[in-house]
Amino acid sequence: MLSAIDHVGVAVPDIDAALALYRDTLGMELVHRETVNDQGVDAALLDVGDAHIELLAPLAPDTVVGKFLNNRGPGLHHVAYRVDSVQEALDACVAAGLRLIDERPRTGIRGSQVAFLHPASTGGVLTEIVQPAEED
Repeated sequence: MLSAIDHVGVAVPDIDAALALYRDTLGMELVHRETVNDQGVDAALLDVGDAHIELLAPLAPDTVVGKFLNNRGPGLHHVAYRVDSVQEALDACVAAGLRLIDERPRTGIRGSQVAFLHPASTGGVLTEIVQPAEED
């Protein structure tokens, strides 16, 4: 079902400061930056090998990432796995008895389809499944 690690999400309080570290100091290429209002984040994707680091800065303190930062501080937020079909992956997760956060796919960064699995069902790790958007 899971074909590859798509990205590792990192919660940061200041995306520009984080870009100074990941892009300027560590040399990762910034490939996309987008404000995702539905999720309340400013997001940036940086290439690392065949996967990405996704930096997530909250648009407000009452967003999911804002609350995460308030409770846990900056750091690893989630691990995302690439799939061919988010809906098929969700159906398989339900059949396996996993607890879902999203019962159906929603739109993520760069027009991808995404859904999250509850960390209580995935060993304490917030898990995202990602179906990349079709490229033109």
